[in-house]
Amino acid sequence: MTLSNLERKIIEESIRDIKDFPQEGIIFKDITTLLNNAEAFGVTMNHLYQKYKEYNLDYVAGIDARGFIFGAALAQMLGIGFVPIRKKGKLPYTTISEKYSLEYGFDEVEVHLDAFSAKPNAKVLLIDDLIATGGTANAAVKLINQTGASCVEACFIICLSFLDGYKKLQELTEVYSLVEVK
Repeated sequence: MTLSNLERKIIEESIRDIKDFPQEGIIFKDITTLLNNAEAFGVTMNHLYQKYKEYNLDYVAGIDARGFIFGAALAQMLGIGFVPIRKKGKLPYTTISEKYSLEYGFDEVEVHLDAFSAKPNAKVLLIDDLIATGGTANAAVKLINQTGASCVEACFIICLSFLDGYKKLQELTEVYSLVEVK
């Protein structure tokens, strides 16, 4: 399932570019303007629902924090559970964690050990707003699979394809994005 030209235009025009954020030379893709645009958010969520309604998913997992917005909304639309994948130290129960490298060191994400245990061999869709270098998404897919669930696809609103993060992620799972920035 692909976006129509009109749908793609609505989504692309609702994403604001912020120059030199968080540091000089970076053009930050701000999705807050997509979120506060009812038409663009509706087009986004309806497209995701249509794409994933036949996947027979058990859960949607969202990456901290913007993935929570899209993931929770999509999970509700699909009538399935939502699981947050958070930065280390933010979840209150027993967790497993996965480290990933950053430009200047390492970071870590974690998920509750029993996050997917209600459904043996659970089929999980991972979602976030953007994929750049892919470190966080790779760690999140590994976490999902470590719990005994299976990440069947990773979905992003925006793919910065010039950074090749999606290529690394494709070694672990299928990858889909609504908007590509080359």
